[in-house]
Amino acid sequence: MEINPADLAIAERYKLLIGTVVPRPIAFVSTVSPEGQPNLAPFSFFNGVGSNPMTVLFCPANNPDGSEKDTLRNAKPTSEGGTGQFVVNLAVESYIRKVAAAADTYPYGESEFDAVGLTPAPSVTVAPPRVTESPAAFECETVQVIRTNPGEPAGGNIVIGRVTHAFVRDDLVNERFHTDQEKLAAVGRMGGLRYCTTREQFELPPKREALDLQDPIQ
Repeated sequence: MEINPADLAIAERYKLLIGTVVPRPIAFVSTVSPEGQPNLAPFSFFNGVGSNPMTVLFCPANNPDGSEKDTLRNAKPTSEGGTGQFVVNLAVESYIRKVAAAADTYPYGESEFDAVGLTPAPSVTVAPPRVTESPAAFECETVQVIRTNPGEPAGGNIVIGRVTHAFVRDDLVNERFHTDQEKLAAVGRMGGLRYCTTREQFELPPKREALDLQDPIQ
């Protein structure tokens, strides 16, 4: 099948993306409005950008009417009317149902923390709280928002943030900053309504040495 994206409806392009760009890590992003009202929402177009400086990104699409989602309204730079700050919390097995529930539509200013039953904790360097239950959280200052189709339904937005402080639960990381993946128990997104865990893992040697190894997936 050869596909020209221009021939597809927006919903069809979306289904193709989320069904093939898998598994996707989930950023559980907390923000506050300029008036100080908290917000919490998950985004599965999310990743790290680099380590110098420590930088992450997440991508909140526009609403069906082309307006900005609450998280983007809050996290965009102060020069654009936002607070210029956000916190990336993790989506993990112990509260993944609450992560999914936070994706529901709530009135602007209504706290998803209260709606889904999660606990805000004060951050160290930014105004938005982190999620107390999250095993790790990255406090971020917004560097830039890149808009791929401003004001249009489902238009993409790339929010780039510099990490100003990180919280990691004491039992997760050793002295070499290696993370215990079993204790982390992260959850990712697949296509449709499907999610995945990270229980099934394997190792590969680096670079071309990987070709000399028998199939690691049995």
